[in-house]
Amino acid sequence: MADAKISMYLPPNVNPTQAAIAYGCRALPKLNEELQSDDLLTRQKALMALCDLMHDPEHVYTAISIGCLESLKALLKDTNDLVRIKTTEVLCIMATHNVGREGFLEHNVIQALSFLLSDAQPACRENLYTAFKHLAQLPAGALGIVNSGLIPSLVWKLQREEEEIQVLLLDTLAACLTEDATEALASRAVPFLKEKLLSTNCNIRSKAARTLIAVSVPPEGKIQVWQHDVIPILVHLLKDRDEEVQANAAGALMNATVTTEGKYAALDAEATRPLLQLLTSSLSKARLNAIKALTMLAEAPEGRKLLQPHVATFRALEEDFSPAVQRAAQIAIRVIEWKP
Repeated sequence: MADAKISMYLPPNVNPTQAAIAYGCRALPKLNEELQSDDLLTRQKALMALCDLMHDPEHVYTAISIGCLESLKALLKDTNDLVRIKTTEVLCIMATHNVGREGFLEHNVIQALSFLLSDAQPACRENLYTAFKHLAQLPAGALGIVNSGLIPSLVWKLQREEEEIQVLLLDTLAACLTEDATEALASRAVPFLKEKLLSTNCNIRSKAARTLIAVSVPPEGKIQVWQHDVIPILVHLLKDRDEEVQANAAGALMNATVTTEGKYAALDAEATRPLLQLLTSSLSKARLNAIKALTMLAEAPEGRKLLQPHVATFRALEEDFSPAVQRAAQIAIRVIEWKP
């Protein structure tokens, strides 16, 4: 008769680093209790389990309703590196859901996260900036970041973080400055973004140009873009090998050339030729931004004279599949053919 043997190995599909999840509706309340435990290992295991559960928006809703956000905010100040990293990871996952972003605003999570802007752990900062990026996709979230007074800090961090984190920062800033660029302009954002336009990383160049679109919407932004000699760099980027960089550079020029100084700076940099070449781009936003920038240049007599031989090109764009491009081409033709 065979003897029964007890295996020395763990049961299959059991993760020893993750807390056991209670059944049904008791799961999240139990994890919330464990988040408040004095035992370090218990807190770590609970956070590991939450990282899996927070991918479901229903679980996010339940977690917020039972007070998990308050427990997580407290853990952001934990002295253990892994606890802080996993806490920011949980919050980052929650921020991918609309219910999570709304919870951030209701429970003042932005301010709690801001204390980790200079955390020694790169993974912690990356999770933090990713959460801000997701939050900024909601207009109220972007405004919440602006109202928290974090824009000067984010602009300052742009000069000191690794490239992967710079990309996240630029995404966040582009969304936030669309709501209000006042603090960014006062924090020398334009010179910092000018430097990023010269980056060897095409992703950073593209996102820096996209952020400049938002910065140059207010009149003060247009003036600073001209004063800091950003326009010649944007003209150079119209010939970049990356189409996204080209499209965003054209968008920044579209805003910067609203002023008379911006128009003549672009004309001096010979912007018309690369902008005309963008009219055949495969990206509809590149064509649209190029048409609008050329329309701005056509408001100057010198620009209008340069563009009059190319009216046929604009007429062809009246048949573009994009209605926005069609309308922009019609406006451009009226401006180019205008006679005093």
